[in-house]
Amino acid sequence: MEAFIYDAVRTPRGKGKKDGSLHGTTPLELAATTLRALRERNQLDTALVDDVVLGCVTPVGEQGACIARIAVLAAGYDQSVSGVQVNRFCASGLEACNMAAAQVMAGQAELSIGGGVEAMSRVPMGSDGGAWAVDPASAIPTYFVPQGISADVIATQSGYSRQDLDAYAVESHRRAQQAAHAGYFHRSIVPVRDINGMVVLARDETIRPQTTLATLGALKPSFTEMGEKYGFDAVIRQRYPELERVNHVHHAGNSSGIVDGAAAVLIGNAAIGVRLGLKPRARIRAFATIGSEPSIMLTGPSYAAEKALKRAGMKASDIDLFELNEAFAAVVLRFMEVMAVPHDRINVNGGAIAMGHPLGATGAMILGTLLDEMERRNLATGLATLCVGAGMGIATIIERN
Repeated sequence: MEAFIYDAVRTPRGKGKKDGSLHGTTPLELAATTLRALRERNQLDTALVDDVVLGCVTPVGEQGACIARIAVLAAGYDQSVSGVQVNRFCASGLEACNMAAAQVMAGQAELSIGGGVEAMSRVPMGSDGGAWAVDPASAIPTYFVPQGISADVIATQSGYSRQDLDAYAVESHRRAQQAAHAGYFHRSIVPVRDINGMVVLARDETIRPQTTLATLGALKPSFTEMGEKYGFDAVIRQRYPELERVNHVHHAGNSSGIVDGAAAVLIGNAAIGVRLGLKPRARIRAFATIGSEPSIMLTGPSYAAEKALKRAGMKASDIDLFELNEAFAAVVLRFMEVMAVPHDRINVNGGAIAMGHPLGATGAMILGTLLDEMERRNLATGLATLCVGAGMGIATIIERN
């Protein structure tokens, strides 16, 4: 059974702080906003939806329990529609789409929705705790370090300079601003409204077109104190003894931004599309996850992409367009180098450095961004991928008919 993408929507990304435009909007409402949009845009009889799978990386407080099922109810879907929350760290949104697609491919669902939500201004990253960082039984043997240290190690190992990373970040903002100005995101973005129906936010809030090498050069590295004062440089050098020192080159300007947002992707088989009069926008050709070395943590995208490409009987040169979450600039530079992907075929409309990374939603967001741009350019194949905490990677290949 084949699985097709029929629609993809997302909220704009709001600055993930108390002065961000979406701070007053609950994560439940963000998720429900995207579900309502799928229903209204497609005149969807929601009783035909088998399941809603939503990624959420910090499922505590108002994001806790099973936010997917509660969002289904809040969006006014038929009560027969089930919901499930999943957490694969930063890959959760794409994992949710892959799970929805897998239900369809297995013949166990005709129509499912994958997506994700994260209100980082209201539910802080890491507030759910977890054993890996704090339990010596897991932290010591795996050489746990925070992700920023891992990103700096990748830059150090690969010889990426501070200027290399900053130049990539400047280009991310330039591309994002150009795409926003040209209306490339208009098809997918659903404005967030307040209880009175007034628009709270209709555009991505953190794009800074004025960003230059000079403005980024004024920023201090974010992870120097963490590495040197708190000992994480010493930990990572135990794992990689060939490192004489860690060059701390990442900062707030060349790393992904903290934002709020949600996304949803409508996925179904061919028969349900015919029944509902919906035209498939793309076919999900293959997907894969993989574990990678947990201390350096952020090298998984290339391995996951290679695994998905092998499953599809393809190679990287067969992919017309790539989307890789810009968790840190070094992650993308490494992927381009290892996979031999030129910069004009990846993140062509900017990424999380410019627009932010709403953890549980990002994977679904970049899948929609990839599809929109493939359609705009009339391209056939695309691959979306993310690095993942604790050393993992995920990739999904889509194909337009």
